[in-house]
Amino acid sequence: MHTFFHIDLLQRRRSIPQTIPRMEIWGYFTILLILGRILGFVLAADALMTARTAQGTLAWVIALILIPELAIPLYFVFGGRRFVGYVRARRKGRGELSILAARLAEALREHRRTDSHAETSRDERLAPLEKLVRLPTTVADRADLLINGEATMLAVINAINRAQTSVVAEYYIIRDDSAGQAFKAALINAANRGVKVRLIYDALGSAQLPRAYLNELRTAGIEARSFSGLRFPPTRLQINFRQHRKIVVVDGREALLGGVNIGDEYLGKDPKLSPWRDTHLHLVGPSALSVQLAWCEDWFSITRSIPDLPWQPQTPPRSQTVDRLSSDNDRTLIIPSGPADDLETCGLMFNHLFNVAKHRLWIATPYFVPDETTLHALQLAALRGVDVRVIIPEGFDARLVWLSAFAFYNDTVKAGVKLLRYQPGFMHQKVCLCDDLVAIGTANLDNRSFRLNFEITAIIRSERTRREAQAMFENDMRQCLIVSPLDYDRRHWFFRVLCRIARLMAPIQ
Repeated sequence: MHTFFHIDLLQRRRSIPQTIPRMEIWGYFTILLILGRILGFVLAADALMTARTAQGTLAWVIALILIPELAIPLYFVFGGRRFVGYVRARRKGRGELSILAARLAEALREHRRTDSHAETSRDERLAPLEKLVRLPTTVADRADLLINGEATMLAVINAINRAQTSVVAEYYIIRDDSAGQAFKAALINAANRGVKVRLIYDALGSAQLPRAYLNELRTAGIEARSFSGLRFPPTRLQINFRQHRKIVVVDGREALLGGVNIGDEYLGKDPKLSPWRDTHLHLVGPSALSVQLAWCEDWFSITRSIPDLPWQPQTPPRSQTVDRLSSDNDRTLIIPSGPADDLETCGLMFNHLFNVAKHRLWIATPYFVPDETTLHALQLAALRGVDVRVIIPEGFDARLVWLSAFAFYNDTVKAGVKLLRYQPGFMHQKVCLCDDLVAIGTANLDNRSFRLNFEITAIIRSERTRREAQAMFENDMRQCLIVSPLDYDRRHWFFRVLCRIARLMAPIQ
């Protein structure tokens, strides 16, 4: 009997070390679950105070409370708390540029006052936007539409080759391919002529740009800086707040901006997306200084220095403006926008254009994921009797955004908006024709452009530019298929569910 109890006790002792770790593991797991729930509630309160849209706030609060295990890591990447600090830092830096901005605005107003028709031909539609960006409209600009990548690259290279004192450039994407090599050669040639060249490239968009490419630029004396350098793992600021502008300014007198980055795909050389459809803008005149100021703000945010650049408004020779501008009443307004703005400049700009449209509102955008306010503005414009047409691509380079667009079919078409899908290849242009106003820039109709990216748009009131833009739109529309509600309703139910899920994710697309 004694031996039996001894053996039984020994066996129980041996089982204890196996039981205790299992109990400890389950205990730790339970504690982690409880802490996760508590943290979820804390972050939900944080989202309630810092998220930037009602839709985003509701999505974060529900996710953090119901599925904190999944939502908490996402919130640390995409949430709002660090954004508040980022905005404060950016605005503080902008304050140091305020003197330069104020002097430029006054110089542009003085230049405008020298035009005998300037004040009498004031366009009240642009007045709210002037207040929004604290920059005046300019006069005596020459404006050329650049249709597709070949024309754009030629204009960029030629402008750099004409440079005498300064070249400033800023791109989201720069590739080390034939387009990138031509761009690099033009910059180096300018630097060798004694031109001061400065370049900003986005660290995420140009992540594949090799170090050797940048070293060649720097060896030639070119200052090349990255916007928001990447670390591993990437932070929320690095993922979300991108420099999406495509800018070249030469000698403070001519500027190029629009949808075309530096890469062979923009020249139609990518067979998956070819032919690539895009639009850029070439401005010569005082408006180039407004573009240069936007570039200067980005440069200052990186280097904390203001470079020595020309800031005196220059009017193109009359021989260059004749046949380019239809009258002395033409105007150009540059709209820089970004996540550090006091107000949501990009969204307000689009909504203002949609609200003032009386006869025609033609839009071309590669990514059609409007927020509720913008969607309502489009619907109301159509219900007012405005001819509202939106061209979107048939193909895609971002599947999630492409799926989201389908979820807006019924909401737009049933209100009278004509949706058209561009057939030949991928369409990347960002253009809006609002009656006689032409807006060309880098901003898409999506949350990322409205609230997350640094963008730039030029709004032009010019009869000649209006005619050119109208002809361009009409040519594009001839290559489109019109969307009907059935195009969405006839899709498989699972596809429609995917589209709805993609639409719910619009705030982070």
